[in-house]
Amino acid sequence: MASWPAGLALLTLATSGVFGLAIGSFLNVVVYRVPIHLSVVSPPSACPRCGTHIAPRDNIPVLSWLLLAGKCRTCRTSISARYPLVEAGTALSFVAVTWRMLSGTSGAGIASDVLVLTGFLYLVAMSIALALIDIDVHRLPNSLVLPSYVVGAGLLGSAAALSGDWVAMLRAGVGMAALWLAYFILSLVYPGGMGFGDVKLAGVLGLFLGHLGWGELAVGAFAAFLLGGIYAVGLLAAGRATRTSGIPFGPWMLVGAWVGIFFGAWLWNGYLAVLGAI
Repeated sequence: MASWPAGLALLTLATSGVFGLAIGSFLNVVVYRVPIHLSVVSPPSACPRCGTHIAPRDNIPVLSWLLLAGKCRTCRTSISARYPLVEAGTALSFVAVTWRMLSGTSGAGIASDVLVLTGFLYLVAMSIALALIDIDVHRLPNSLVLPSYVVGAGLLGSAAALSGDWVAMLRAGVGMAALWLAYFILSLVYPGGMGFGDVKLAGVLGLFLGHLGWGELAVGAFAAFLLGGIYAVGLLAAGRATRTSGIPFGPWMLVGAWVGIFFGAWLWNGYLAVLGAI
């Protein structure tokens, strides 16, 4: 965080955590409504059993669930613990990503850094929503994936223009095209195991990973297959899946990408050092 004053950096971390709680509450709505093609803005959230609209005092992230002991105030129906977990997890993820992005600033300017940070916080929100939806219904909705190309390219491209880092913009474009093409080929070779939703998501992840660096791109792409493969083998060994079972790969693509974002440069440099390339 060398290019940011310490006080501003701490304020940004705190603000991102509070903002993450609010976004996490919204993501719960997105995860439930988008797969069934409902508006995410209306009608207001309500108890699925008694239909009572949730009052503002009962819609405070995490706190309301704890105060109500995980039950609807009106009919006392249990409310899944996933709701506060998503809210708290989003807040923690926002803080972690803010720390990562501010620690990796190049000193090109706060305006450029803010655009990059905003882009990666957007990716956090999309990652959580898409992972949960893919787990629930085995789909990666176009309504979430496709706008991510526009948002990511707009924010990261604007940051590159402000900082003059045209190399980052080029890497982002190459990363987007390379991962999209790689997954497209895999979808043709192995149509039963790779859906076109994965192909579209791959381009988004390539865009963000490529912006950071070649190491992040390589590690993020490889980690998805490594972690997904380990999980699949574990399910087979435990008898909880067969070779023909459908296992959503989107969550592993997203987890792999975040491994690349946080640890890609370090792992890539270590790999090159072992090879004697550096």
